[in-house]
Amino acid sequence: MTHNDAPGSKIPMVVIKRLPVYQRYLSELQKKEVERISSGELAAKIGITASQLRHDLSCFGNFGQQGYGYKVDDLLFEVNKILGLDHNIYMVLIGAGNLGRAVLSYPNFLSRGFIFKAAFDQKQPPVNLNIEGILVQPVRELESYLKEQLIDIGVITTPAANAQEIADILVAGGVRGIWNFAPISLKTPENVVVEHVHISESLLVLSYQLCHKGFGRLPVSY
Repeated sequence: MTHNDAPGSKIPMVVIKRLPVYQRYLSELQKKEVERISSGELAAKIGITASQLRHDLSCFGNFGQQGYGYKVDDLLFEVNKILGLDHNIYMVLIGAGNLGRAVLSYPNFLSRGFIFKAAFDQKQPPVNLNIEGILVQPVRELESYLKEQLIDIGVITTPAANAQEIADILVAGGVRGIWNFAPISLKTPENVVVEHVHISESLLVLSYQLCHKGFGRLPVSY
């Protein structure tokens, strides 16, 4: 198998966003000990066409054999490698409120190699407060922590008013990936990748679809 995802190659974002979906379904197939699957079968599970599946994968290399399909283990290995899941990714979280605690408690991060090393909060945490085994430290210690630890991703779950300041500290500390849950668009250098997660905006999109797909509103009863 050869890869085409060399630095500078322009792969459509819509294709990149389907990779985690492929990874999830292939992982489920592997757990079920499915050894081989055709492009048509895999595409049907995902809800796309077989040609779309083959086109997506061709952006990254040559996978599978005509008339044979894909070996699940091999394809999952390659997709994991493309997604950077062939090594551990170290993270810190800033903002240990309700949302931050929920993120820290999500079990599937660790199983995929995403490892939280520390958590920080603007408020002075209670002595020895920890969430899922992660000690919560005062945010004033974040800068010195980043000087001593190599961190790949900073997860921001603070209020919007604090998010840019936190992002600046992360960037200065060598962090090159930010997963931002704060409702604000961050300003970062070009060599820092930011993924914004606006939960309320996603809910508004759902509301729009409910209103414009002929569903109308349900009658209110008391």
